[in-house]
Amino acid sequence: MGALFYYAPPARGHPMTAEPHDLHEPALRDRAVRAARGQAPFDTLITGATLADMATGELRAADIGLVGPLIASVHAPGSRADAATVLDATGLVAAPGLIDAHMHIESSMVTPRRYAEAVVPQGTTTICWDPHELGNVSGLAGVRWAVEAMRGLPLRALVLAPSCVPSAPGLERAGADFGPAELEEMLSWPEVAGVAEVMDMRGVLDRTPRMAGIVAAGLNAGKLVCGHARSLTGADLQAFASAGIGSDHELVSGADLLEKLRAGFTVELRGSHDYLLPEAVAALAGLPHLPQTLTLCTDDVFPDDLAEKGGMIDLLRRLVGYGMPPLHALRAATLHAATRIGRTDLGLVAPGRRADLMLLDGLDTLKVAHVFASGRHVASAGRLLHGLPPEHNAGPLRDTMKLAPLAPDDFLIRAGIEHGTATLRTAVNPRFTHWGEVEVPVEGGIAQLPEDGILMAVIHRHGLAAATPVLGVLQGWSRWRGALATTVAHDSHNLCVFGRDPADLAAAANAVIAAGGGMAVAQGGTVTAVLPLPVCGLVSDASLNEVAARFRALKAAADGIADWAPPYLVFKAIVGASLACNAGPHVTDLGVADGATGERIAAALVGAREAA
Repeated sequence: MGALFYYAPPARGHPMTAEPHDLHEPALRDRAVRAARGQAPFDTLITGATLADMATGELRAADIGLVGPLIASVHAPGSRADAATVLDATGLVAAPGLIDAHMHIESSMVTPRRYAEAVVPQGTTTICWDPHELGNVSGLAGVRWAVEAMRGLPLRALVLAPSCVPSAPGLERAGADFGPAELEEMLSWPEVAGVAEVMDMRGVLDRTPRMAGIVAAGLNAGKLVCGHARSLTGADLQAFASAGIGSDHELVSGADLLEKLRAGFTVELRGSHDYLLPEAVAALAGLPHLPQTLTLCTDDVFPDDLAEKGGMIDLLRRLVGYGMPPLHALRAATLHAATRIGRTDLGLVAPGRRADLMLLDGLDTLKVAHVFASGRHVASAGRLLHGLPPEHNAGPLRDTMKLAPLAPDDFLIRAGIEHGTATLRTAVNPRFTHWGEVEVPVEGGIAQLPEDGILMAVIHRHGLAAATPVLGVLQGWSRWRGALATTVAHDSHNLCVFGRDPADLAAAANAVIAAGGGMAVAQGGTVTAVLPLPVCGLVSDASLNEVAARFRALKAAADGIADWAPPYLVFKAIVGASLACNAGPHVTDLGVADGATGERIAAALVGAREAA
């Protein structure tokens, strides 16, 4: 598989070629063999560690000798001392670098450079990045930027070709449209490792030419084809696998996890839905052994959580806290993931493998003390040891808010009659939505919101269609006391505005437009918090700590306007309320649409009757 890891190795006169072929350079292998036999010194010798062996499940004392990007030897403690550099790892546990099997950097709202600054010191050395958020806004240029922005970083990225731009064709519009031809183009890039999560489940099962062609492009390229099998079960799940899709991370229960493992999927158990993890751990504990097809992923991590808790390492800690043996969690995040992505150089601390490894204070704390990437000591005590290249130019991905300011009148449901009643079809409940219907009064030509409802307006912002607000009604979201606007709105990332009061809705929307994208909260007609995300309306090039601080302030403002009720009615629900590929009604720039049935209505208002 292609990768983007071009972090310069120690100067030896041998140019680095694309991974994983760089390990096969004869001079490097010659030197590693001589070092392993004691005929030449190591470049780096790690002494005194306890090795967490992912192949055997053992914890055993071992010293580790590195030559360039290779592990040359894992040998008896104290048997060698000849090395240019010796690192005393007494009391530490050596394990492979972590592999995040499915994720979106954009969810952390920072650039790849800033993301690497955060996760490499946490022990993550490889990510499988689906940049479909960038692709949905800026098309092929967004994906190309993702590829190029990873160059020179101490974080390996297997970039995947976004398969669903938009996620539900015909039910929403994004800033681009990827069909089989666009997938073939991206799959021809050596850095692209496969087809990213196939989200148009209905298209796959109905064998639409578009989705059949997209999946075929990945199969014909001999690369990964990754899935999104939310709520699929029985015959539909079997059919989804038969289409050639090999993985899934969209779990809804422990039983769902087991059904997908039994169907042969590689399951990417994700950290972004913590409430499911205890059930998943319990389901796995009932199996005779840990499935080799279980991997781990973060999927989406907001900036405050990334800064405060971490990415993959936080997921491992939570799984261990819920009862998963530490070695099982580590194996899923290393060897199993390496097997899934076809990288035999990764996933083990063993001779002949790539020197991607971390040293932990212990398996109880999983605190990362040191990190090596391709043989280079890149992080220690939570900090990078070397500077990173400057930010890759994101100029072409700015100025994506192609719409004019909005007025309070844009957020009124006009009934077409002066007085009477109106029928609204609604989307009931966050996350697991279903259709509802409610009768409301019409006053002065305006259909009033139900007492338990809020307005969700979606406005196309990519310049490919008129920026006319689509007005939907959500029930089961509490009664809001302000408004929230966001361009982080999976997966077409149009401008979405939530609330009841038209003045608040307009104020929040216009703050986001003025910021070039991002999030804003308004209350009493006044903007109380703004998070600018000027790159595609999704990402900031500010530091993670700065973005996290502004995000915390925005969430605090949102806490003042809505009554959240975990696990489903949470702040994160706002970014998925327009996810049209999922079952149940979701509001998009084309109407209120159901990804399971393909049903779509133009807006919440479906009828009105004059007063008698």
